[in-house]
Amino acid sequence: MAPRASSKGKRKPLGALKGSGGGDAFQTWKEWTTWAMKKAKVATHYGFIPLIIVIGMNTEPKPTFYQLVSPF
Repeated sequence: MAPRASSKGKRKPLGALKGSGGGDAFQTWKEWTTWAMKKAKVATHYGFIPLIIVIGMNTEPKPTFYQLVSPF
């Protein structure tokens, strides 16, 4: 079976980002903000729960790890 071509993760060549037209600056800005938001979404997704655990472990009175992660 042939591998599928995926557009996810493909980068544009450096020359494609530099343009001489006025609309290219807006397109570049749009691409960079989209890229930044995708990275922020991933960082938030994987960092939120560990952040809550660290904050919870540094409070008084100090709970055990099991008390912190258990729903009861």
